[in-house]
Amino acid sequence: MGILQGFTGWHAIIILVVILLLFGSAKLPALAKSMGQSMKIFKKEIKSNPDEDDETPQAQTMQNSSQATPPANSTETHPKP
Repeated sequence: MGILQGFTGWHAIIILVVILLLFGSAKLPALAKSMGQSMKIFKKEIKSNPDEDDETPQAQTMQNSSQATPPANSTETHPKP
């Protein structure tokens, strides 16, 4: 049972009327323009970074921590005479 199983054209019209009443007709073109620009930027970023799919930030953090030197104990660096 899906959430949108009973969604019809009338439901879409009602939702559009409510959005029109909330935002007003003057703000809708600006809202649509900003959404379009956001989608263009999003698509551009996805296409420009295909190599980063292999390594997630968590994997990079784990690699950096494994390369870091462990903290030295005072007994290891200065043996007792």
